[in-house]
Amino acid sequence: MSVLIYVELDNGSIKKTSLEAVAYGARVAEQLGEKATVLAVGKAETAELEKAGSYGAVNVLHAADEKLSHENGLAYADALVQAAQQEGSKVIILSKSGLGDAMAARAAAKLKAGVVSGVTALPDTNGAFKVTRSIFTGKAFATAEIKSDVKILVVKKNAIEIDESQLTGTAATVKSFSPQLRDSDFKATVQNVEKADSELSLTEAEIIVSGGRGMKGPEHWQPLLDLAKALGAATGCSKPVSDLDWRPHHEHIGQTGIKVAPSLYIACGISGAIQHLAGVNGSKCIVVINKDPEAPFFKAADYGIVGDVFEVLPKLTEAAKKLK
Repeated sequence: MSVLIYVELDNGSIKKTSLEAVAYGARVAEQLGEKATVLAVGKAETAELEKAGSYGAVNVLHAADEKLSHENGLAYADALVQAAQQEGSKVIILSKSGLGDAMAARAAAKLKAGVVSGVTALPDTNGAFKVTRSIFTGKAFATAEIKSDVKILVVKKNAIEIDESQLTGTAATVKSFSPQLRDSDFKATVQNVEKADSELSLTEAEIIVSGGRGMKGPEHWQPLLDLAKALGAATGCSKPVSDLDWRPHHEHIGQTGIKVAPSLYIACGISGAIQHLAGVNGSKCIVVINKDPEAPFFKAADYGIVGDVFEVLPKLTEAAKKLK
């Protein structure tokens, strides 16, 4: 029997959030005395999939059918269910994302499984099977007991610390996996994919530099972009900024936009409305730059700089370049 972990691929590479899920799943497998098996769906080189072994996986099932080249929640969920049945998996783990949540819900219905999303810690398997999850947009935690035979855990980003120096370098065994695909799963198909211009995905980025109305207009955005480049960071913005078309809508971070959980989030000229805070409170460290000392964002910040962003940003950029 195996703990089954689904990993998402991006241009043939395993996403960082999925590697965290592999590390998490390997620890769960160790708790249960089982092995960790990964399911990868889509195009990827064998060498890339073997990397899952460094994070604790023993085997990788690779479904590389051409029809699965583009994300399809229905077909991917079917593949997940069939892999779980083949491996006799009673615990299934995915990383939290739009695709992960959709697959978990569909797989839970097919397997009659209990599902918990937003998991933040390893389960307590002493007697019952209990997991801690984030609730109220990260402001509180709840403990859930899963009583079903099959259990599905959707793990929140940064729930597991990965020490790169402790990676084993062991290669996982990659095996071909050919799920039975149903025509009904392909009633809607992807015709083409247009990716955002940004080189870094907000959901995967370790560092994000984000701007609000305090940046005063799209023509004043360069200091923020310079800092992001110096730090190797992704760029984001508040909802009013995207509504005003100062920045593209795919950079909108918040309750109604993208929810992020980077290691470092730098907010420049953002007041800190509750809707924005809901999208960033999973960040490990929040730095706020604002000339208003009463800005609500300072209450949520780990570090605060009271000052003009147009004076502070160039100095931070210069310091970042010197550190490199």
